[in-house]
Amino acid sequence: MTRSVGYLSVALTLACFLFTPQASANDVDVVLQNENEAAKVELQPTPVVDDLTYLRRASVDLIGRIPTGEEIRQYMSWPASERRAKLVDKLIVDDRFADRWTAFMGDMLRLRSNATGGAALTAYVHQAIQENMPYDELCRRLLAANGKANSTPEVGFILGDDANPTAMAAVTAQVFMGVRIACAECHDHPFDVWTREDFYSLAAFFGKTRRVESQITRVVYTTEANESTVMWPPEDDSEATERSPMKPRFPFEISDNKEPLEFVKRLIDLRNKQELARKAAAKKTADVVINDLLTSAEDKVVQQTNGETDELGVKKEAKSTIRSIDIQGDLYRQSELRAQLAEMVTSPRNRFFSRSMVNRVWKELVGQGFVEPIDDFRADNPPSHPETLDFLAEEFVATGYDFRNLVKMIVTSDAYSRSHVAPDADEATRVDLESNFMATPMRRMLGEALYDSIVSAGHLFEYKHLPGTNERVVRERVRVRVLEEGEKPKVADLLTVGGNTAAGGPAMMMKGRPMQGGGYALENAIELDFASLLKKKKGGVQVEQMEIMSAEELEAQRMAMMAKTQGGPNAKYVTKIVERVYDDNPKFNSTFRMASPAPQGHFVRVFGQTSRTDLGDMRGDAPNMRQALMMLNGRLTNEAARVGPLEKVHTMLSGPKVDLETAIKVVYYEILTRAPTAEEIVDGTEIIDAAATPLDGMADLRWVMLNCNEFRFIP
Repeated sequence: MTRSVGYLSVALTLACFLFTPQASANDVDVVLQNENEAAKVELQPTPVVDDLTYLRRASVDLIGRIPTGEEIRQYMSWPASERRAKLVDKLIVDDRFADRWTAFMGDMLRLRSNATGGAALTAYVHQAIQENMPYDELCRRLLAANGKANSTPEVGFILGDDANPTAMAAVTAQVFMGVRIACAECHDHPFDVWTREDFYSLAAFFGKTRRVESQITRVVYTTEANESTVMWPPEDDSEATERSPMKPRFPFEISDNKEPLEFVKRLIDLRNKQELARKAAAKKTADVVINDLLTSAEDKVVQQTNGETDELGVKKEAKSTIRSIDIQGDLYRQSELRAQLAEMVTSPRNRFFSRSMVNRVWKELVGQGFVEPIDDFRADNPPSHPETLDFLAEEFVATGYDFRNLVKMIVTSDAYSRSHVAPDADEATRVDLESNFMATPMRRMLGEALYDSIVSAGHLFEYKHLPGTNERVVRERVRVRVLEEGEKPKVADLLTVGGNTAAGGPAMMMKGRPMQGGGYALENAIELDFASLLKKKKGGVQVEQMEIMSAEELEAQRMAMMAKTQGGPNAKYVTKIVERVYDDNPKFNSTFRMASPAPQGHFVRVFGQTSRTDLGDMRGDAPNMRQALMMLNGRLTNEAARVGPLEKVHTMLSGPKVDLETAIKVVYYEILTRAPTAEEIVDGTEIIDAAATPLDGMADLRWVMLNCNEFRFIP
């Protein structure tokens, strides 16, 4: 398998749907209902939500923003009996699906753009979701790959923790299996069966892996050494007289290969058929690259024998997944131990692996996990509904770890579609209904989804003002070089008081350029180009062989440039006040593609995104004053509220035929995904009439709607 060929992923996806009998969402509801009846839960579930509420909920959850007016019209034009199923089928193949769920994976895997190889890893995970790479395959690659940062993007995962064996042991257990074993590094686990010996035996799989940084080029890569750094007993054991390398051992229970499991048999059948489909597809194309990729896995397989039956050929897959790097193959040695570990972690008989992912996705979509906290599976913290969890986990495995299918099963179930508990219900009833998945808890949108929904509601993904209609003048203190007699000024002569080129460079003096920086721009997002991050750079090998300039050479080059462009280090400057004209016609990018984690103080950080540094650090949804102030006073909300002449509603509010009622209905659909009540039309009309112009009044109304709880929370 190779990451660059989406064609094969499409073939596998088709094979999954063509050849595998799949359970339906109704089956999930039946299992859940049976469990509740067996537990003698006598409460009546809340009804499922209406169609428009479902549209809004599914859109926010699956593609990370509220639906547009056009999407609402298309949805309501479909037959009522088909529209929800058609909607889900449409959303799970939408381009934004991969964007939104990369944020989910980013939180889980702690993807950080500023870490070594982090941006390329984020792009790689995005591509894996986009191409529907089987989840087990993705995890095997992350756990087993060695190579150069960015060139082998999977390596960014282990580099995120500097290839530290004990850190990776904790991460592997908690992220991929939902088991908190980290505290056993220092002492036997106080609440579970894990011992220090278990922890160090898991860490030993990473004991030979090394993070290496070239002293010449500063290139970072991972490789394998001959000796392990993980020793037993631990260094702090005062009774130890002799220490030796710890023997790797997988301390988690895996079902015996001799035990027949129907869902494993279905997985084997599916992948056999997928392999046939892959070979058939290869014969139908003349693309030499694809043919080479299809055969390379077989050519590079190294058989392993651990005395176990390899039902799925997972050992072969793990070996081909951590493809060797032909250039400097000895430099980027691959890990036999981590290949074995990846095989065991992702084994279909390792129930921790499938249950953990199902539990995370269920919590993300329904609002509460079967196990809480979601990464704390242990004997004394059992699932609330073990049969439903197992049913979903087994279906996840049997359908080839198909992530899209898992999401689809959940969002088309009644459990997902239930309405909230009535506001007048008592607290105990609410808790019982939500904990038994007979009602959905209130959930605030993810910070990224809230941001993108404001942008969508305010028509800010594209320009909504005509060029030159919103010019602003800013006065700024700058330092200007004093010119010698007869000398003509250069663009580099203009410096800010702080000594750097004026914000955005001298080009910021030109009309038509947006103003940058400042406290008013806390919502700005820097968009990553995922495709470019995964492109192989030409001459990559030569780059490693180039010598870098010494510090003295760099300083000499800097001084020469300064002398050429700014009159030399002895140039004189004076402070002046200048006026800068810019066109205040903003357009915003999606935060789902921004470099993450966002800077401190950014909109999405204020609304819950974590730094992604600490293991198990979950997003918080508690409200605070900074959130309220950012919504009330922030530029994003203000710009979304303004009515631009390129918006449809503008024509309803200006000119000879003002139609306030229709305009109010339009903005209610665009912002709250529903029609306004008669009372809301009256209130909206009063707000608009109280303003200087209908356009100003509509801006006031939209600002109020964007700041209401109904907008921020998922219905």
